[in-house]
Amino acid sequence: MRFESHRASSFCASDLNELIELRARQRTFYGAYFRTALGNLGYSLTILRLFDSRFYRIGLLFTILGALLFVLSFIRDRHSRHDFADPRGTGTSSYDPADVIKTVGQPDSRIFGRPFVTAGWIVISVACVVLAVEIGLLVLILQI
Repeated sequence: MRFESHRASSFCASDLNELIELRARQRTFYGAYFRTALGNLGYSLTILRLFDSRFYRIGLLFTILGALLFVLSFIRDRHSRHDFADPRGTGTSSYDPADVIKTVGQPDSRIFGRPFVTAGWIVISVACVVLAVEIGLLVLILQI
């Protein structure tokens, strides 16, 4: 994986705008999933520590949710590494301006990396995992 002909481990941002863009993408795409997973694990520990044994299954359910979100976070991070990758077989990161959707309020702005594409299958995976956990949570609450 190369960006502007640099390996990923040796890349240095050429200016402040590029560094800010890279950090914003990491914070948004990778960090959001990771923070959500950490929050769920913290919530599960709270349930396991503060409540009696009747709630252990609910705490375990949130632990499973946190673990699955960590896996999806890792997958999303691996996917987002391609955001700044050069097109295969070239040594430049330039893209055809016709392929990029223009953002309102930013005419003639600089293009960083490839054009943005929503990771739809990851969003659907997260939605399915959360739906399954919510159904399991409803079942467990009704059993109490």
